[in-house]
Amino acid sequence: MPIFIFSYQISYNLEKEPGQITGAWEDFKNKENNFIKGCKWSPDGSCLLTNSDDNILRLFNTPPQIYDGSLLDVPEMKNVLKMKVGETIYDYSWYPLMNSSDPESCCLISTSRCMPVHMWDAFTGDLICSYKSYDQADEMVAAHSVAFNNEGNKIYCGFTKTIRVFDVSRPGRNFENRKTFVKSVGQPGIISCIKFCPVDSSLYAAGSYSRTIALYYEPQGELACSFTGHQGGVTHILWSPDGTKLYSGARKDGEIICWDLRNPSKILFTVNRQVETNQRIYFDLDSSGRYLISGNHDGTISVWDVLQLEDTRPKAILSYKGHYDTVNGVSLHPYLPVVATSSGQRHYPVLGDSDDSDTEDLSQTTDLVDNSIGLWWLAS
Repeated sequence: MPIFIFSYQISYNLEKEPGQITGAWEDFKNKENNFIKGCKWSPDGSCLLTNSDDNILRLFNTPPQIYDGSLLDVPEMKNVLKMKVGETIYDYSWYPLMNSSDPESCCLISTSRCMPVHMWDAFTGDLICSYKSYDQADEMVAAHSVAFNNEGNKIYCGFTKTIRVFDVSRPGRNFENRKTFVKSVGQPGIISCIKFCPVDSSLYAAGSYSRTIALYYEPQGELACSFTGHQGGVTHILWSPDGTKLYSGARKDGEIICWDLRNPSKILFTVNRQVETNQRIYFDLDSSGRYLISGNHDGTISVWDVLQLEDTRPKAILSYKGHYDTVNGVSLHPYLPVVATSSGQRHYPVLGDSDDSDTEDLSQTTDLVDNSIGLWWLAS
């Protein structure tokens, strides 16, 4: 069923390096190397959600000074809510119709290791309900990815060669089981990300750690097509606002690929970024579909104009140093010329020199550690 989405036009100025408005640092010092794993603005832009290595989802209110343009001396952001998940968080997603003026709509879902999908109250931080998935031995299994459909009445969960669908109104263990790979046909591997088409709620895309991307049609999740092009497992996918293109990124893969969905096997263009680990490195598009933004392993943030292309490998129109460590999350505010960024990665001790040949001296890595959130102003 086609749906219509209001597109709010934001005026950006990308001819110069943006200024940092504020950020969050102290919140992530409660644990050694508590690196952040992405950030996501709420659909109404009122708050920012983060995931970090201490297995806590944190909520930060949008600084009120941003709305009236008072950008000088904005204080450091402090979390207003914590949701202690307790295990490694694989994925999380806002309710798509969330609006802070309607408390019942203020919720989100998360999936984590050895746990069911949880729905959280974004006003109180309380656990609302859970959606449980079981295997053939009647043992609970955790989803690797979660997503709402556009209407927000169903939850789609990615497993190994399987997508399971829950009715939001029926928490518990009732779900529809959809195999994605049967008799060597379909999409194999762990379904690592799921995203619905913004203009057609009957169509969704799924990425897999088997390096495949597939399109599925509702109401039964029939496979429409699948395609490959990445060197690593797919970690993030994103539709263009008009639904004609799909962007994908992968682990240890320096390319973001743009697929022309009018001819799904065709790569329209690719942009290069720096991705050197298995970490999920997010990217985002503005509401017009013109500007693509991504973080990099070296702490920089890059922006491409993807509507004015001169070749199939466009260069970034802006690149600036945002953090001292890997920028793993970027999220463009839905109504303001502001981008939120998150940084950090897992750092391991490195072998050091020792006078005793019978021992191995473990010394701390010399890499710079930066676990923080940044807010950047992208207008004049």
